[in-house]
Amino acid sequence: MPSASRHRASRDGFRPIRVSIEFFPPKTEEMEKILWSSIERLAPLQPKFVSVTYGAGGSTRERTHNTVARMVRETNLKPAAHLTCVNATREEIDAVVQSYWDAGVRHIVALRGDPAEGVGHSYRPHPGGYAQTSDLVAGIKRIGDFKVSVSAYPEKHPEAASLDADIDALKAKVDAGADQAITQFFFDNEIYLRYLDKVRAAGIDIPIIPGILPVQNFKQAANFARRTGASVPYWLAARFEGLDNDVETRRLVAAAVAAEQVLDLVDEGVEDFHFYSMNRSDLVYAICHLLGLRSQAPAKPVAKPEAKAA
Repeated sequence: MPSASRHRASRDGFRPIRVSIEFFPPKTEEMEKILWSSIERLAPLQPKFVSVTYGAGGSTRERTHNTVARMVRETNLKPAAHLTCVNATREEIDAVVQSYWDAGVRHIVALRGDPAEGVGHSYRPHPGGYAQTSDLVAGIKRIGDFKVSVSAYPEKHPEAASLDADIDALKAKVDAGADQAITQFFFDNEIYLRYLDKVRAAGIDIPIIPGILPVQNFKQAANFARRTGASVPYWLAARFEGLDNDVETRRLVAAAVAAEQVLDLVDEGVEDFHFYSMNRSDLVYAICHLLGLRSQAPAKPVAKPEAKAA
């Protein structure tokens, strides 16, 4: 675990920290209010970009598009729209990419996507669609001068035969034009650092931004980790032991754990971090404050939830 003295030494020098934040598109009016309240809270921290997730199916695509398009119109945030290969032809995906360009979006997070039947099923490319992420990246780059982010897996993708095979897949994405990678979340920094060494040894030189998951609920986070192949160290479970019904203490512990993880990575020279916010702002805001980030008044007001017609 990192030491407090090392943290003080690194923070006294005001080493710059840059953050990006992930949201998911709202499904209901109440979720929309929560989303835009979170955006309003976090926007003054001036994140490098904010990403909006995406799933297969027309309604999900529309919600993602509407969210990022509104960010472009009504805020100073730089949105990155997620896009997957699942359940769509190349022509359909190309049309979505073009619609993002027309809306003013210039950054796409390109992903293969989970099998349409859900995690645990075998992935099957859609007939006439993009077979894998590297194909999708190349297709996006053909349509416009987008910045393209891709995923990276410090503990390998659950479907990959090995970590080396997974790194080969990452290299294929880079060769197709990927500009940076965002990792699956992890809790043990040594896993990320060892992975970064392997990636660099493979000749991959794009930024590999660590994905950080502030633990809103330990049991939920542990279940999510099992589904995605991320390990949960024993010490993390111990931190949250006995707090299932103590929400306030759990939040304090969660902020301390995430800040400790990030500060340790800062000591290793890492300056960019991607937070999986789960559309909740308070924990991410507290962590960013602990990291030395301070609110700056946005030049353009953050959008308020749209009023519904009577």
